[in-house]
Amino acid sequence: MDFSLTEEQRAVVDLAARFAEKEIAPRVRDYDREERFPLEIYEMMGGLGLTGGVVPERYGGTGMSHVTYALMIMELARHCQALAGAASWASGIAGMAVLTYGTEDQKLRYLKPLAEGHGPVAFALTEPHTGSDVASLRTRAIRTQGGYTLRGSKIWVSMIGTCRWMIALATLDPALGRKGLTAFILEPGWKGLACQPFSNKLGFRPMETGEVVFDDVFVPAENRLGAEGEGFRVAMCAVENGRLGVAARCVGMIRGCLEESIAYARDRVTFGEAIASRQLIQSKITDMAVWHETARLLVLRLAALKDAGERGREHASMTKMYASDMAMRAAEHAMQVHGAYGASDEYHVGRFFRDAKLMQVIEGTNEIHRTLVAEYALGLRN
Repeated sequence: MDFSLTEEQRAVVDLAARFAEKEIAPRVRDYDREERFPLEIYEMMGGLGLTGGVVPERYGGTGMSHVTYALMIMELARHCQALAGAASWASGIAGMAVLTYGTEDQKLRYLKPLAEGHGPVAFALTEPHTGSDVASLRTRAIRTQGGYTLRGSKIWVSMIGTCRWMIALATLDPALGRKGLTAFILEPGWKGLACQPFSNKLGFRPMETGEVVFDDVFVPAENRLGAEGEGFRVAMCAVENGRLGVAARCVGMIRGCLEESIAYARDRVTFGEAIASRQLIQSKITDMAVWHETARLLVLRLAALKDAGERGREHASMTKMYASDMAMRAAEHAMQVHGAYGASDEYHVGRFFRDAKLMQVIEGTNEIHRTLVAEYALGLRN
């Protein structure tokens, strides 16, 4: 792999870095406290082309390579993983599902505005009793004249407070398992669709996560995403593409933890000298530096595979698992370096700590990814 950046890549990275330092860093503490998604900052990102990612230009994107896209996400996540996540909506869990399975009308109506920064978007997949067991979901889709009626509920759906549209999965027949799953595009103002955000979450506080209830929601036939029975493929397309963005966000968070710890260790004086001179502190800085470099390399390798046209499923599981585990360990180290001050939201490391724990859960828990990596290695999965 050639790790040198092209002039175009360096321009994108520099743009993302300058924007994050100028617009995100001074405000992130406030909107995290308020549990408010900063639409005004997100819209500025769209105006600069930071939300188009790998989406083709004809659908509102910037047609970046996956490597360039991953590098951009890392820069944003140094300061706020929530807005880095927003920059991945069109290229990840929602946009790629529409790009891959959507009709031309759906791509122009839903994907194009999202890629241009006119979101947010939600992905309603998880149910209270299923978690990652997608094939066992119970939300029903009943064929009706002109479309479908959805009946059921989803939980832990992000961006339900401000989303402009959402993708939801339902089953036409529970007895069919994954073969009965079908995906739909819904709009939040439709009759029978109710959203209830959760407050005071541990992490991901700006991301408006909560419950969605479908009380006989009519969905026009033209809003079915893909064919009947293709819902499982739609979901896997979404989460597989989402894992690159999640891992890149984790790399940015590791770097944020490292930079915050270096700055604090240089300034914090005890017993007459900066704690940066203490061997145990240096050991934690070393760990974080190594974790950042190795996670970054895994992400760039996954991005390069995608640029080569490969799905890279095994590598996606390995990369997401490793990057999020190392983000959690880096956040723990950063908290120890900061001591009691890490508990204060005047410092950023507490937010990294809270968000890192949830990174180990989203886009497939790390326990599931650990199983998948082993199955690929043992030849039990192709």
